[in-house]
Amino acid sequence: MNHVIRSIRSDEWAEVKELRLTSLRDPVAHLAFLETYEEAAARPDVFWRERAARAAEGTAERRQFVAVGQGGVWDGSVAVLVEEAGERDVFGGLVERRQGHLVAVYVKPEHRGSGAGVTGALFDAALEWAWGSGLERVRLFVHEKNGRAEAFYRKAGFLPSGVIVPTPGRPGDRDLEFVIARPAERRGQARS
Repeated sequence: MNHVIRSIRSDEWAEVKELRLTSLRDPVAHLAFLETYEEAAARPDVFWRERAARAAEGTAERRQFVAVGQGGVWDGSVAVLVEEAGERDVFGGLVERRQGHLVAVYVKPEHRGSGAGVTGALFDAALEWAWGSGLERVRLFVHEKNGRAEAFYRKAGFLPSGVIVPTPGRPGDRDLEFVIARPAERRGQARS
């Protein structure tokens, strides 16, 4: 693989913004993301600075990973949010246990299914961080009509939990929860 997978730095807010706007222009963005390009583009720079700072290397409640390709170009990203029991999630549901939640999964089309493993490497980094943070379970949601993403999540070891939620702001649409448990060999290891 010709990419370096790493955590973002807080000073990389402009790159965070650029990749997010790119992801929201993708033809399947309406199935993959809960915000539109227009909503994201209208946000002030202070929003992007704060977003990067909250998900940068060294933070404990969330982490964003990027795939940096040739010339320093960001070709993909995934973020892990730590959800605490009793909080409300992005769908308004009550979080029942401390867990990770993968969001903002995006890989540029030219790196999808190429055999280079960009998406898999991003997921490996995100899960390694989650397990190292002491999380026992990680989840994600996928739109019921996003078959390509669902196939990748299954290949990565995520399984449907049976939880189905209405997609916010999209009457009639639904998202499916997929989960993965911490591997047995990682259970009981100290947090890093």
